[in-house]
Amino acid sequence: MSVSHKYRTFDQLLEDVSIDFRTYALEGMIEPQQLIKIATRVNYDLGLKINRTKDAIIDVENSKGKLPVDFNVLNYASLCGTYTVNTTQPSGTHVEDVVNYTPEPGFTGPCDDPHCKDVCVVKGCHDEELTLVQRVNPDTYRTYDFMRLLDIKDDQGESCPGCPTYKGSDRAEIKDGFIITNFTSGKVFVNYQGAMEDDGGNLLVLDHPYCNEYYEYALKQRILENMIFAGENVVNQLSLIEGRLRAARNNALSFVNTPDFAQLKRLWEKNRKAQYHKYYNMFKSTPTKR
Repeated sequence: MSVSHKYRTFDQLLEDVSIDFRTYALEGMIEPQQLIKIATRVNYDLGLKINRTKDAIIDVENSKGKLPVDFNVLNYASLCGTYTVNTTQPSGTHVEDVVNYTPEPGFTGPCDDPHCKDVCVVKGCHDEELTLVQRVNPDTYRTYDFMRLLDIKDDQGESCPGCPTYKGSDRAEIKDGFIITNFTSGKVFVNYQGAMEDDGGNLLVLDHPYCNEYYEYALKQRILENMIFAGENVVNQLSLIEGRLRAARNNALSFVNTPDFAQLKRLWEKNRKAQYHKYYNMFKSTPTKR
């Protein structure tokens, strides 16, 4: 999903549902504690694509490093090499320019000022190599000389199913909110899917017209089910909501699973290079020296 997508809290979602069920809300028939798990289930049903992709650099000491608080699923991890510290001396009126998100790998930024909030991967100015940059303060950032993928294992010793296949001497595993490595100290760059929570720990839901109805109808269905258990005659209303819920779920899943233009472009470029090397490059003859 694009980082430009918006999110809203569970309280904002519940407020919209309460407006539609104004009478039931005034009678105290809506219990927020019973509905949080429904919003969580909808997030899980929509998949990891709705979670924001984040980057972080972890300090490993005594073969152990603490993962970010909002860590959910690991995409990949790399061992960082040595770094150089770059400082920019402010002159005149200095205005801090920081984006509100961490650029994903492949983000093209300026050579001398990558403009990242915390950690970002940028392309060089004269080549296609990726460079890892860590922002320390508004005028100081670190540039790492190399990144080497880690061989990630889970807590049962098996390969991480969602991680890139890489066999090397540097290994690590994710366990109980920590990353455990086979080297004593160092810095590890992790790319992960963040949890659907804000900085205050409040549950977040995706805020988009194609998905809002899915969240709202799912909550309304549970509210009406609870009312039936309480002896209220709302069978007709529940039947109507369940029909709308199925249609809203199909629309939301179709939207989330449809790749955007950038994803389609990357897929087209990869397929073109693969076909080139398979059907054309193999027939190119090496020029002979005279």
